[in-house]
Amino acid sequence: MTDTEAEGGRPDGGAPFAPAIDVHVHLMPDRLMAAIRDALHDAAGWEFPHPTDREGIEATLRAAGVERYVALPYAHRAGIAEDLNDWVLARAAESEMVVPFATVHGEDDVGAVVERAFEAGARGLKFQCPVQECGPADPRLDPAFELAAEYDRPILFHAGTAPMFEDSPHVGVDQFEQFLASYPEVRAASAHMGTFEHEAFLDLVREHESAFLDTSFAMSTAAADNAAMQFDPTAIPDAVLEELSASIMYGSDYPNIPHEYGDERAGLLARDLSEGAFRDLFHRTAERFLGER
Repeated sequence: MTDTEAEGGRPDGGAPFAPAIDVHVHLMPDRLMAAIRDALHDAAGWEFPHPTDREGIEATLRAAGVERYVALPYAHRAGIAEDLNDWVLARAAESEMVVPFATVHGEDDVGAVVERAFEAGARGLKFQCPVQECGPADPRLDPAFELAAEYDRPILFHAGTAPMFEDSPHVGVDQFEQFLASYPEVRAASAHMGTFEHEAFLDLVREHESAFLDTSFAMSTAAADNAAMQFDPTAIPDAVLEELSASIMYGSDYPNIPHEYGDERAGLLARDLSEGAFRDLFHRTAERFLGER
């Protein structure tokens, strides 16, 4: 990566990366992050060279040209979401870069946990569907979805089957489509471009103004060679990114990625897109998802 790219620009002097919003960053207590990394290492053999503390994460993001990032927790079991949400909100109080999301488990008192988080300042909800074993079509989460509509808060789902969840009953384009039909007023995003069903997810984005995708991992220059991911980002051509730039937003999955942070944006910056599409991808679409536009 060149110095220009590291500072957020493009080597050809075109549309800059900065000021960017990264909509997919994991910020959680050290013990939980260590457990997540251990699980990913066991499943995929990944190693993680990145810091997990807020200050370390923000140093990397800031150096790349990121202005703000969405901090995503998720509760892998019942009974921990409330404390986890409080922890993320406390980190947000320390930094203007943090846009705090909350989470809840399907076996929690869903409505009570989510309402408390929204009242405390959580800007949206995150569900890591296969890990949490609850997804966009799970009726246990209806109180959370209804509150998202009431408070005008967006939801980011890991709703696709990548990188290792093709056998999970909690993911898939059909479940995401069911959510969009049931809650058309709620802005909802599927992480990782909906891979491995990206074409069907792209069709949903075309059909539903409230539907979004994030680029995390799937559009990185490391995706094609990663044994677990094995997705070629060029399967989504420039014309599609241009067409749907108002519904596709930059995310990285940092710091729980087994490659460099620059790999998440390098392939996108190399695309032949208009300046408007670049500003959508790296900034404006995230603002729309967050309800700021």
